[in-house]
Parts: sequence; structure tokens; C-alpha cells
Amino acid sequence: MLSDLMQTSHADQCCDVLVIGGGPAGTTAATLLAEKGHRVTLLEKARHPRFHVGESLLPANLPLFEKLGVRAEVAGIGMEKWGAEFVSPWHEHSQSFEFADAWDKSMPYAYQVRRSEFDEILIRNAGRKGANVIEGCRVRDVEFLPNDGGAIVRAEHDDGRTEIWQCRFLIDASGRDTFLGNRFKAKHRNPKHNSSSLYAHFKGAMRHAGRKEGHITIFWFAHGWFWFIPLADGVTSVGVVTWPYYMKTRTKPVTEFFLDLIPLCPALAQRLQGAALVTRVEATGNFSYTCDRTHGANWLLLGDAYAFIDPVFSSGVMLAMQSAFAGAEAADSCLRQPDQAAHALRAFDRAIKHGPKEFSWFIYRVTSPTMRDMFMSPRNVFRVKEALLSVLAGDIFGKTPIWRSVLAFKAIYYLSAVANLKHTFMAWRQRKVNIRYVEETKEIGC
Repeated sequence: MLSDLMQTSHADQCCDVLVIGGGPAGTTAATLLAEKGHRVTLLEKARHPRFHVGESLLPANLPLFEKLGVRAEVAGIGMEKWGAEFVSPWHEHSQSFEFADAWDKSMPYAYQVRRSEFDEILIRNAGRKGANVIEGCRVRDVEFLPNDGGAIVRAEHDDGRTEIWQCRFLIDASGRDTFLGNRFKAKHRNPKHNSSSLYAHFKGAMRHAGRKEGHITIFWFAHGWFWFIPLADGVTSVGVVTWPYYMKTRTKPVTEFFLDLIPLCPALAQRLQGAALVTRVEATGNFSYTCDRTHGANWLLLGDAYAFIDPVFSSGVMLAMQSAFAGAEAADSCLRQPDQAAHALRAFDRAIKHGPKEFSWFIYRVTSPTMRDMFMSPRNVFRVKEALLSVLAGDIFGKTPIWRSVLAFKAIYYLSAVANLKHTFMAWRQRKVNIRYVEETKEIGC
């Protein structure tokens, strides 16, 4: 038993909060809790800097950077992102959106960042703010103590050493590893969505001029969509999100398969003429899932450890960091005011579910003909365009009064879908085929 091992462990291996994972969620939570005076240990399996996909941030990230004290550092590595462009082979024009046209005009831009640099800024900041940051250390086991007495965690260093920690509160920010979600068998594939991804970095891709140079571009094509994310050092992140069943049709090595997909999207192929592949092609299998719980009496899940849907709206980092702000408040209340713990955890539960819920409605429909038409020919009746841009900017947690207009947007969508009922039914039937479950394809990265 871990508890038996703990009896012989060193007293320095005790902490108030142990955080599993050194990505944006874990480092944010560790920073905030250390600033509140708690003894925080953060265990990260890798060593920074390390490659990670998800380079496009949202305007709603910027106030969070300010609160963490890293805004200037992020600006120093970032490509300014003033908007987003959508390109559809079923329309004769492209459509750009500017964040400055959202409801709240105070967040007109975001950044595109190399995640290796960005994540290292966050984890080093956590260390400066007082968290005990340990890299190259993978959590292997956890035992929760009786009477909500905390947890005992066993972790293995990359040199093979094993250490034991006792903590009063445990935070799982392990990303797609979903350590506690898997342990509790709480992680379930999302029956409403299913997708897989291939991605890599290119040098020499064609960019727009002026302020649009940093726009993220979304290219729809017959089997899903591509992203095109310009970075400050001249490299461009390019990825495809497609249906897992289609990914299973590949007979070539993953790099050839990825490069063969690009000509299927002529608009993207034009932007990549003369560009050189400068990284290996990475792959992720069926990656839409959610956990059936967000917390226990002395633990909680953050960011991707709770749920992941689809990266089309670049919401991942923002949702991870927002969940960390909510999680840090909940953990602090549980530790300092146990009589308020139940209330604090209910508030956290509402907060962490809010973001995925609001983005999911759009994500489930983003490849539908009706939604494509609305994106490619936006109108601002009932201020629906401003509200949509607020959602795309991540401005869904504050007091910006967008929700009546969001409902109006949804009503227009449904009315348009009914007006083209035959087309809508055919698209719905095709989507049912597209998102069907296939066996996990972890070997695809080989």
C-alpha cells in the first residue's frame, strides 16, 4: 500500500496541493495556489521545452496572462493574431473576421505561439511564484486516504527513481493522459463528435500582408478541415482534422498520407507552394472525449483532463487556463474553509462545464452546409455577428451581454436548416457516418 510506504518517506514530500501536469492548466493552477500561500508541488512527465500542438490563442487569454504576470513574456514570443479567416471550396470567396468587431472592443487581438516556448514561460513562472516544479517525473499511482484526508501519490523520475508525496488536495491537469479520469473509468468517448488529427510545421508558407499576416485560417475540405497558423519565427503550423474512419483508410506512411491530403484542399496547397516540411508529422487518434465527473471531495480535473472536443476554434488553452482559475479558487476554499467546500466544488463544476458546452454547439455543426453558409455570409441582425465573434474570442465567462444574440444566432441556424430540409437531412445522415466510432489508432504516428 502507498500509505505504508509513506510512513518511511521524508517529511519534505508533503504538500498542500499536488498538481499532475505542467501544461497551461497545471502551471496556472500551481501559480495561483502558490501565490495564495499554499505549498504546491507540480509533477510534469516531460522536460521543458517540449513540442506541443495548439499554437493559436484567443483574446480572452490576455487578461489571464496579465493576472499571472506573464503578458510581456508571451508578447515577446507571439505573432499578433487580429482575426480569423475561413475558406470554403463551396463558396467563391474567403471570409475574414476581426476580433475588434466583437461585442467587447477591449480585446481586439490574441497571439499565435510556439507551444514549446509558451508552456515553458508558464512553468518557469510557476516556479518563480513558489511552486515546487519537478520535471521528468511521471505519476504512476495514487491512493486516496480515508475520511477525505488527502492523497498519497507515487511518481517515477525519468532516471528510474520512485518518490512518494502526501498531499491534502490533488489536481489532475494531465491533459489527454487524463490520469484520474482513466483511474476512475470516468473518461468516455464523446458520442456526438469524433475526429482525428495530423499536423506539422512548414517553413516558407505564403502569408497574408499587413495585419492579416497573423490570422489563423481554417480551410474546409471534403473530409474535414485544415488549420494554418503563422508563427513569429516564420514557421507555420499546419494540421488536418478529419474523421477517424477516413484516417483508417491510409495505406502509406503517415507523412506521405498527410502530404497527400493537402492537394485535396487547393486553397491550402496554393499557400504551401514552395514551403518545406521542417518537423516530423505528428498524429492524434480519436480525440473527442469527456469525463463523467469533474471533482471529488479532495481532487479535481482541469482542462483536457476533463474533456476535449475539437480544436477548430482554438479554445483549448483558454479553456484550460479558465478551468485552472476556477479550480484554484475551489481548492483554496476546500483547504481554508472546509465548511464551504461543497459550495466551492459545485461552483467549479459549473465553471468547467460552461466552456465546452458553449463551444460544442458550434463545433458539432461547423462542417454542416448551413453553418458554413452563415460563417461565409455573416449578418449582424440582432447583433448576432458581434455575439459570434465574442464566442470566437473566448469572451464567454464574463459579463458581456451576448447570450440573447447567441440564442438568436442559433434560432437563425435552425430556421435556415429547416428551410433547406432535404439538404439538412442529407448532411445530418452523412455526419452520422463520419463520426462513427472506429478502433483507437494510436499506431498512426508510426
